[in-house]
Formats: sequence, C-alpha cells, structure tokens
Amino acid sequence: MNSCGCGRPIFVILSVASTPERFKNGGILKQSQKPSVLHQTLRVLEWDKLCNSVSSFASTSLGRESTWDQLWSLNQTYEESLRLLDETNAALEMHKHGGCVMDFGSIDVLLVKSAIQHARRMLPVDGNEALAIVAMLQLAETLQLNLKAAIKEDADWYKRFMPISEVIMELVVNRSLVKSIQQVVDENGSVKDSASSALKQSRDQVRTLERKLFQLMDSLVRNNANETSSLEVSNVDGRWCLKSGSNLTNLKGLLLSSGSGLGSLIEPLSAVPLNDELQQARALVAKAEADVLLKLTEKMQMDLEDIENLLDSIIQLDVINARATYGLSFGGTCPDLFLAEKKNGASVESGFVKREWTLYLPKAYHPLLVQQHRQNLQKARKDVRFAVSELRRKKLQGEKFNVKEETDINISSLEMQVNRLEQSPPVPVDFFIAQRTRVLVITGPNTGGKTICLKTVGLAALMARSGLHVLASEPVRIPWFDSVFADIGDEQSLSQSLSTFSGHLKQISDIKAQSTNQSLVLLDEVGAGTNPLEGAALGMSLLESFAETGALLTIATTHHSELKTLKYSNNAFENACMEFDEVDLKPTYKILWGIPGRSNAINIAERLGLPEKVLDKARKQYGAASAEINEVIIDMERFKQRFQEHVNESQHYLTLSRNLYEKLLKTKRTLMEHGTNQRYRKTTEVSEAAAVARSLLHKKVRQLRSSGTRPSPPSAADKSLHESETSNQHREEDVKESPTSVSKNSVKVAQQSTSGKRRVPEVGDMVHVPSIGKKATVIKVESSKEQLLVQVGNMKMKLKLTDIET
Repeated sequence: MNSCGCGRPIFVILSVASTPERFKNGGILKQSQKPSVLHQTLRVLEWDKLCNSVSSFASTSLGRESTWDQLWSLNQTYEESLRLLDETNAALEMHKHGGCVMDFGSIDVLLVKSAIQHARRMLPVDGNEALAIVAMLQLAETLQLNLKAAIKEDADWYKRFMPISEVIMELVVNRSLVKSIQQVVDENGSVKDSASSALKQSRDQVRTLERKLFQLMDSLVRNNANETSSLEVSNVDGRWCLKSGSNLTNLKGLLLSSGSGLGSLIEPLSAVPLNDELQQARALVAKAEADVLLKLTEKMQMDLEDIENLLDSIIQLDVINARATYGLSFGGTCPDLFLAEKKNGASVESGFVKREWTLYLPKAYHPLLVQQHRQNLQKARKDVRFAVSELRRKKLQGEKFNVKEETDINISSLEMQVNRLEQSPPVPVDFFIAQRTRVLVITGPNTGGKTICLKTVGLAALMARSGLHVLASEPVRIPWFDSVFADIGDEQSLSQSLSTFSGHLKQISDIKAQSTNQSLVLLDEVGAGTNPLEGAALGMSLLESFAETGALLTIATTHHSELKTLKYSNNAFENACMEFDEVDLKPTYKILWGIPGRSNAINIAERLGLPEKVLDKARKQYGAASAEINEVIIDMERFKQRFQEHVNESQHYLTLSRNLYEKLLKTKRTLMEHGTNQRYRKTTEVSEAAAVARSLLHKKVRQLRSSGTRPSPPSAADKSLHESETSNQHREEDVKESPTSVSKNSVKVAQQSTSGKRRVPEVGDMVHVPSIGKKATVIKVESSKEQLLVQVGNMKMKLKLTDIET
C-alpha cells in the first residue's frame, strides 16, 4: 500500500499468479525482505497465521491479498496507525447502522482487472468482463445511495463514518457506461442480437443453416434406419455429421474417423456445402461480436482511469471491512494508541489519583487460541449433528441396529466433548504495567502460560499498530511500538539453529542492537540453557541493560530466583508470577501482579506422597533462607488474594448501590407521575362540581326573577352568582383550594326567602339547603356566629342559619 499527496491510501493490485505462493507454508513469502531478527520474531509470534485469519474476512481475492500485504508489511508510522484505526472504527459504525454494510462478494475483481488490462492494450473486452465492470459500478452507486440515505436520516452519520464516507462519496460512477454495456451484453455475458444489424443478420443466417442441417440429418437417419439402428447426429469442430456403430455402405460422404468396434463418423456429401456456409456464417458472427465489444472497449478507455481508481477504492474498502469484521467476529476492542513519553508520578482526576499506564490490557486473549477453540467447538458440534442425522436416517430406512449401544455411546461421547469445550474456553490474562516500569519479570512453573502471555502481548502490539482491534476488555491502552522483538525458545517455535544457548545469545544480541526506546522486547526463559549461576548473572545483567538504555518495555520470563530481587533495588523493574493451584496441582494461567513466583517442587512432591525423609533432606539442601523467602511470598500471595476478594466485594456492593439508586429513581418517577394523576383527577372533580353548582344557581336565579313582583336593587343571589363564578375561576387555577367557597357564596340566594328566628340544629341533624335543593348533614355548629358547617356528598359548605330549612 502506498499513499499519495492527498493522504489517501492507494492499494497496488498484485499479480494473481502470486496468490498461491503467498499462502504457502503459513503465508511467509518475503523472508529476504525483512531483517533476520524481525522475521524470526514474526515467525515465533505466528503473525502470518493471524494475517491469514484477518484476510479471510475480505470479500474479494484482491482484497485478501491486499489485507495480507498490509498486515505483513508493519511499516506504518504512528499517524498511519491512527488512521487505520479510524477506518476500522468507521467500518464498525457502518455495521452497527445496518444499512451501509460493505459486501463486495458480488464483484469478480479478477475479471475487472482483466478488462482493464484488455482495454489498456486496445483489445476487445469479454462479455463477462463487461458484466463485472457493470457489477462494480452498480455496487459503488448502491454504496453512495445507502450512505446518502443514512445522512438524510441523521447528518451525524457522515462524521461517524469518516474517513470511509469521504472515500465512498468520491467514487466516480459512469451510468452511461453501465447503460451502454447493458444494451449490448445480456445477463449471461453474451452479445445481444440487437447490438448491431450485421450481428443479427449473421446469427439469423447461422440459425437458418443449422435448421437446414438438422432437417437434412433427420431425413438421412430415417432413410438409413433399416440398415443400422445406432445412427445418430454428431457435431465435430462445428460441422454436422453422422455417427454409426457399424459400417454404412449406402451413405456417401467423407469418412472422418473409423475404428474396429467403434463404428464410423461420416460427414454426408449433401451436408458439406451447408457445413461450409455454416462455418463462414459463424466467422461473420464472431467478427460482428468482436466489433461490438471493441466499440464498448473504446467507450471504456475514455473512463479507464476512473475505473482503475474505482477498483482501487473497492479493494481499499474491502481491506478496511475485513479488519472491522474480524474485530466484530472475535469481540475486539479499539485500543487507545499513544506515543509513549517518559513521565513519572501520577495525575489527579476527579479527586482520585489515576496511575499512568504504559500498557493496560484487561482480560486479553491470544487471538489464535480463541480462533482454534472456536474451530474445535464448531467441529465438535458438527460431529454431533452429523451423528444424530445419520442415526435418524438409518431409522427412517429401517436398518437394524446390531450395535445400538455403541452408537448411543458414540453420540454421548461427542456431546461430552462439546460440553468440555464449552466449559474450558481460553483463559484471558491481565496486563497492567505502570509507566515507570521498563522491565517486567514473570516467573512461574513450566506449562503455566508464561510463553502464551508473551505472545499475547506481542500480537496485541502488532494488531494495534496495524489498525486491528485487540481481543481484550475495555479500556485498552497500548503504546505505539516501532518494532516488536522476541526470543521465545519453546520447541514449537525455535528453529534448530536457534535451539542452543549460543543461538539464544545471538538472537538477544541482535535484538539489543536493533531495538530503540520505542520497541517492545519479549524474552522467554532468559539465562536458561547453561549453568544456573552463570545464567542468572547473565540474565540480570541483560535485563539491567535493557532497563537503562534499551527498549521502551521489556517482558522476560525466567526460573532464576535471583532475577526476582531486581525489583527491590531498581524501580524500573516489576515482578509478576503465574498462579498455581496447589490443591489441584495445576496452573490456573492467571497472572498475579507484584508477587514473585516461588518454587512448588517440594510441596508438589509432598502431596504426591514422596517419603518424608527425602523431603526433609531436600529442604535442608534447599536452605532455610530460601524457605523463609517462600514463606514471605506465600504471605504476599495470601495478602494479594484477600485484597482481590475485598476488591470483588467492593465491586459487588457498588453494583448493588447502583441498582438501588436506579430503583429509587424509578420509584421517584412513579410517585411524581402518581401525584400528577391525582392532581388531574381532583381538578376534574372540582370542575365537575363547579359546573353543577353553576347550573343550580342559574336555575334558582331564573325562578326568583320569574316570581318577583317589584323592582329591587341587585339581589343577594346576583351578587352570590358573580362571587361564585369568580371563585370557580380561582379554584380551577389552584386545585388545592377547597370547593367550599363556591357553595358558601352561592347559597346566599336563599337569604331573601328566609326570615325570623329558627331552631338551631344540632350536629348530626339533617337539614334542607334550598339553594341547591338537597339535604345536608350538620357536622359543626357555631351558635355565636349563627353559622354551621354541613356536608353534601363529598362537598362541605359553611352556611348561615337563614340559609337552611330544618
């Protein structure tokens, strides 16, 4: 992949013939183009397998090639790595949107490339090549239409799809070329009869001659049916002839072939002129088709540069989509890629002290182990389905089972295999390396997972630099490494020439010479393969050298206990160990941070039943000091475990608190909604009561006016009506006011019709309220004020004695 001045990547279309060679032997093709130490690193990390895995998600063959080449090159700068990650994130956003998914499987890019080559050489394109051009142009137009529809729905999608949206909108689609191709080429890639008059005339002539030849051959077969029963029509090199299983004596023609027991192949003399004309007519058809396709090629030449750019853009989008689909398929996380700066201390954020990490990888998975586990699980499930379907098929066919129990056992064992795989997924590891740490020393037992940890970190660094999402939980923070160097000495990865102690030293020497202050160095079993004391001393010296003037980060595994002490004399060092389950006597493949590993050999031997005399002697030879160190390590491990338990407990209570807080918010919202509903209901009730009161008042006023015999000043009823309406308006605005004021003012209408002293009712008496025409219950009496409080239904009213009838 190259880049032009505008910053957009230009993908070079590679030769198709190189495809098979590239993927041979794990895909390592360019060994001579990389330094030996870098190539050795990529080989032991199995980077080529990861490249193959990612490239398999591309939809086109050229897209797979370009994806592999881009990942294998590892020549990206920091800015280019950020741009690649932006492209991957944009493609993931398009997947989430759903309406702009980039699927290029319908395009035959090899035919498109062949058409471009033919057009450049002034050779007529093939009909299928022209259809491939149409498919590419139509897909580009569909991409643009989908993107425009998404932007019309929400303009923010354009920014979220950047920089892919810019690439798609810049695609040049020549619709006139699509129309021209579709006018002359049908869906099968053949030139249409309507493409030219000469072509139509030639094809009509071919069809006429073929019809004549068919009639001629049919008549010959019928005429010679008595002589032979195996006579049939055949076609040899486009010429019609007859084939017979026996020799024909009365048929004149050209003997094309004959043999003992094979019969004869004869071109009848009467068919020779027609066959000659047919050959000439077919030549005219071929010439007419070539003329049509040549004219089509001339039209393509006018837009050849746009077609080439479009193909490059399609391949570019296919590569981006392959990276995004890989991350989506395996659950990757976008890393926070940064250029490391040498800073110490901590930064304060939101009142909490936040440590600055050089590397932060929570729950990181080895991508190849995840892929292998998924493939094994899929195969196991497929085997179960096949066994069940085979058993069902035999039952339907009525076959007898002499080994039914064996079949049931086989299915059960396959199902158990599926359960085992489902319950034993790859174990993730946590990497939390502080900024001040330059060298991490990991200790632990053999087969404890140390080498897998090294490879996981190395692959994560390469993936982040190449624009891939890292298989880890959020958030992921990785520095941009200019190179990754590894000396991993497991038998599965090291070639024979580097399997000795001298081979390791040569590899480490090359790493030391080529590494910079932005490199990642991975050393497996440093100092191993020689005398333990000399190996430990050499290992300590090497690690101290890397800490002082070496790489940005060095991670080393070792069995030498002396290397564990470097942390206590140099702040640039940090210890970690692989956890070991002493109860089950097997590693857990988890990393314990800040704790050096301890020896478990004597304890394991004791649990396995080795004689106590042998164990005591071994402990004495091992030394009391070493035993005390192991006891300190044990205490540290217990403290670490208790601390982790407290952290887990705190997280549990934090989760409970969050859930309780969400429930309280939900309850608050429910109460507020209930209060609003209650206020609305009360307002409705008051409004209805006010409407009833107004109706009664208007009725009473009309009755009083109709019965009045002399003019009088405004009556109390009129005043009370006005006061009642005013009071009702205030009541509708404030639902908390009591509806009593409506009745208190309205009942004054009855004052004119009452006079004289009346008996004062008592609490509980039933009285008649003329103003509303209803009976009420006395609930309070104020004799001094000649007032009482009555209740009518749900409404309470304060009235004078003159306003009621006992």
